[in-house]
Amino acid sequence: MASTTAHAAAPGRTAPRRRTGDLLVLGLEAALLGVAVLVGALLNASGVGLHADAAPLYATWRPHVGWGSPAALVVAVAVVGWGARWARTARWGRLLAAAWLTAVAWTMSLALVDGASAGLTRRLTPQAEYLHEVPGVTDIPTMLAGFTNRIVDFQPDSWSTHTAGHPPGALLIFVWLDRVGLGGGTAAALACVLLGATIAVSVPVTLRALGAPDAARAVVPFLVLLPGAVWVGASADGIFAAVVAAGLALLVVRGRVAALAGGALLGFALHLSYGFLLVGVLALAVVALRHTRRLGALLAAAAGVAAVTAVFIAAGFHWWDGYHLVVQRYYQGWAADRPYAYWVWANLAALLLSAGPVLGPALRRALAAAPGWRAAGRLALPTAAGVRAAGPTVLLPLAALVAVLGADLSGLSKAEVERIWLPFVGWLLVATAHLPATSRRWWLTAQALTALAVNHLLWTVS
Repeated sequence: MASTTAHAAAPGRTAPRRRTGDLLVLGLEAALLGVAVLVGALLNASGVGLHADAAPLYATWRPHVGWGSPAALVVAVAVVGWGARWARTARWGRLLAAAWLTAVAWTMSLALVDGASAGLTRRLTPQAEYLHEVPGVTDIPTMLAGFTNRIVDFQPDSWSTHTAGHPPGALLIFVWLDRVGLGGGTAAALACVLLGATIAVSVPVTLRALGAPDAARAVVPFLVLLPGAVWVGASADGIFAAVVAAGLALLVVRGRVAALAGGALLGFALHLSYGFLLVGVLALAVVALRHTRRLGALLAAAAGVAAVTAVFIAAGFHWWDGYHLVVQRYYQGWAADRPYAYWVWANLAALLLSAGPVLGPALRRALAAAPGWRAAGRLALPTAAGVRAAGPTVLLPLAALVAVLGADLSGLSKAEVERIWLPFVGWLLVATAHLPATSRRWWLTAQALTALAVNHLLWTVS
């Protein structure tokens, strides 16, 4: 089967038209972000409960620099200058190792703009975070059996905000770290960084396994210079994104054992966040794109999900009960004040700052690459067969987009999506494979500048 590659512009007037389309989409992104910031400022000034001082981001305006600033600049210059070219020619194993190490360096340097203490050590230690609950978990089976009893707020033993808002798998990660001697804020933050950076490995591995080796190489620099690294270092959502990405990658490497392991990871992901039910859209897309034994892989993955779910049920935690209770808890807090009419579109502006300005143009090109997008000289929705034929660089970003829009419209993602949607961002950026090689350096520059601007102008909160 022919590999899916980055699409070059056709001769003649096609390339200028595509560049014009990219600039138009970029202008729409800038307008969306500008309106979101302006309306957010006006709503905050009038006392509306956005609970986000720098809406649409959950952050406060605080221009600052730190000793991570020069390091971030060095990493950005290196990736922009040589990343795309080196990704095309490097040996595969060496490329993946370099991608992970550079993603770690990028994420760490951004975190250290806020300082070692504020940017890493104390990032996960506030009362609302998981680490607040770790000392109280002396017996894991007892914690799991009684987990749902402590979700609803305004009880003497209610869980802290982040613990209550997620299934117990999220708390378990930090309890396990503590059990193996890696307790405390520094170890937890480093785990978020080191694991979160594996997104830059898992996504390309998936693309290559799906028969798109050129596309896998093309997206690596964009995954390394991810603006969302601002929130990967350090928030638990960086770990969540890594678990999801690794699970999806295992669904397509050879063998049913790998698919079973991938299903188990995705089953565990379901117990990290209730919103990861939407990861099922991506999982189905990945399995559908497999070249052989799709049914066997699907059954093995389903068995893995079922096995992990059964373990949690046997321990006393029932996902569906937890979900209903967490919706109740959700509206006991800021969600009751945050207006859906603002966040339902402002969330998308926050997503742009996490995925970067390349998102819109890349998605536009991915859609245009789907056979059936144009019919009889007029715009038309791509057919299912057309999207399937276009391969992973179309279907995976579309699946991620469907998941994001589902989360957005649900009303259960009002604000803070710049970190909450990190597990989908890497798959959205698969669409960057469709960017022409001549423009990638400019788009990488825009990505890096977005992260640097956010991190230096705002004080972000995990």
